Amino acid sequence: MEEPEDLSKGEVFEVLRNQRRRYVLHYLKQDDRPVELGDLAQQVAAWEYETTLEGVTPEQRKRVYTTLQQTHLPKMDEAGILTFDSDEGIIAGTDRTGDISIYLEIVPGHEFAWRELYLSLGAIGCALVAALWLEIYPLTVLSDLTWTAIISITITATAAAHLYHERNMRLGHGDQPPELSFGSDE
Repeated sequence: MEEPEDLSKGEVFEVLRNQRRRYVLHYLKQDDRPVELGDLAQQVAAWEYETTLEGVTPEQRKRVYTTLQQTHLPKMDEAGILTFDSDEGIIAGTDRTGDISIYLEIVPGHEFAWRELYLSLGAIGCALVAALWLEIYPLTVLSDLTWTAIISITITATAAAHLYHERNMRLGHGDQPPELSFGSDE
């Protein structure tokens, strides 16, 4: 079998522009096994309509099922992001399913950027070192070793919090897919 060409960022974002397709990827990343279209449609509808699987109406499920079958899954299959057997109604992830996750691990609009926090911590650390070097009171009340420990613990705790938060924002982790915005959905 021939190795598919890499997708450009534009092609990836075109596919991921639609929330329903992002839901599909989240579902596939939760479980690496192939899934039936009906099960996928039921879960995507539950997420879209903010209800339980049991709370999805037949009309809601049918709407999602139809657009997945006719539009979204063929587009994702064509890009090699998943495989969709339209005759059997089976969807499975590919190597690309995992590869494109990096594009979805973006800071959502309602959150601060971690890089800004790290930049601030670095600036505060530099200012503290300068103040200690100049022996500015009251910073000299604590020893240099104590200040070093405080800085180290703060940076380590911040990095641990960042790691924990980032893992919860990845597709396929948690019950609900993270809210990610890429502009208007199709």
